[in-house]
Amino acid sequence: MIFYLFLISWFVSKSKIALFYIYLWQIKEYQVRRFLDHFQTAKGRRLFFSKLNFAKLLLIIIFPFSGVLFFYLLFILYLLEFLKALLDIFQKRLKRPVLTKKTVVLISSAVFLELIFLLFIFLNTETIFWFSFGVLIFDILTPLIFSLLVLTFQPLAVLLRNRIIKKAKKKREQFNNFLVIGITGSYGKTSTKEFLATILSGRFNVLKTKEHQNSEVGISQCILNELKPEHKVFIVEMGAYGRRGIKLLCDIAKPKIGILTGINEQHLALFGSQENIIKTKYELIENLPSDGIAIFNGNNKYCSELYGKTNISLKKITNYDIWAEDIRVEKEFILFKARSKEGDLANFRVNLLGRQNIGNILLAACCAKELGMTLEEISRACLKIEPEQGAMKFFKKNGLIILDASYSANPVGVVGDLNYLKIYPGKKVIVMPCLIELGKASKQAHKRIGRKIGEVCDLAIITTKERFKEIKGENKNILLIENPKNIIVKVKEFCKDGDVILLEGRVPRKVIESLS
Repeated sequence: MIFYLFLISWFVSKSKIALFYIYLWQIKEYQVRRFLDHFQTAKGRRLFFSKLNFAKLLLIIIFPFSGVLFFYLLFILYLLEFLKALLDIFQKRLKRPVLTKKTVVLISSAVFLELIFLLFIFLNTETIFWFSFGVLIFDILTPLIFSLLVLTFQPLAVLLRNRIIKKAKKKREQFNNFLVIGITGSYGKTSTKEFLATILSGRFNVLKTKEHQNSEVGISQCILNELKPEHKVFIVEMGAYGRRGIKLLCDIAKPKIGILTGINEQHLALFGSQENIIKTKYELIENLPSDGIAIFNGNNKYCSELYGKTNISLKKITNYDIWAEDIRVEKEFILFKARSKEGDLANFRVNLLGRQNIGNILLAACCAKELGMTLEEISRACLKIEPEQGAMKFFKKNGLIILDASYSANPVGVVGDLNYLKIYPGKKVIVMPCLIELGKASKQAHKRIGRKIGEVCDLAIITTKERFKEIKGENKNILLIENPKNIIVKVKEFCKDGDVILLEGRVPRKVIESLS
């Protein structure tokens, strides 16, 4: 009976690990560099240097001397892991991938591999103790085993990916009277896409890529599954993690208009240098047709420099061609006057949180104006923009104001959100992790964020430790708290009715659910 319970406990706990590693590979978009970079973080390192793993390694050391004790100690460990897995399932904390054809195949293969291994070792070991030793070795190697499983399927995934891309290109070629607008940058891509789609929808039948659908496969699937003859405009968000990535997306979608939202150190660890980031984002502009239109964020120094070097045959626009005046930021909307270099003027009211959204609204307005819309038309269309289309959501709960900007985080966005926080009375709290994939720019970026937090916030809770020292500086009100329960307790102890809490970046799900 104990032996069968041992098997069940081992199988369930290893299946949980398989789900986690497939989930991790999926959120890192099966990019080896992004996957490995995760283990440079404190959270990633804890996957290896945990007390549980230490206990398992200790069991290997004492195995030759432990006799029957080895089996029972290992049984207790797996039983505890099994119970923890059940608790995570019950409390909906289980990390698992989004189900796709690929992840279903990977999960099925992982489960099959576990069963085959159990059968093999059962048939080829003479005693229960050597059987136990074998499953322990498999257990310790599970991160490597399941990662190799993912990588084993990559050649097949690449073949299928290339097939999808080829079919999408072929379908795209059938749409001649069809305008494609590509949007890329280190930040602001999604917001600009959402704003532009809303603005243009009043005049055109618009298709846009969905959330997280900014890769070659995502864009190709959007073309294959969503693109219809009645669509007149296709707005494509374009993301990449290496050179020639944006060029590939341009080969698929063939944009005529390109919007460069801004460039900073986001994903510097993956690109290797700021120069590589700039060159990759500029691939969008380089791959526009000779009669194309290039739209730049003139407030970003890298975009401004690229504007100056761009081929004169392209029509070049910056958000200086349409600019904002008399800006007023309220808690739940922004007001400003937009004026064009031709002298047009319109009053804008947009239901978005924070001044930082104006730049993306103006980029979208520049594009819409090129397509024949007046500033007055654009202003009316902006009334349809929902707060959820921005990077921040507004809630009220138990007397507290919650600003949820947990969708993603980059240095520019964090500073912009903190500036917005200034308009609120009462105490101000930010809960955020350290930012990842910033490479050699990470130290200075976190120092800047720390200084801004010191200007704005009464309390900051940092949920990861990688760059906590740089964020904290000399500020005693910046705390490191990693445990979600302790974060919730501290926030509720510190805050009273009317206080505001900013959730920035990948805050633990339990914290978001508790506060929002």
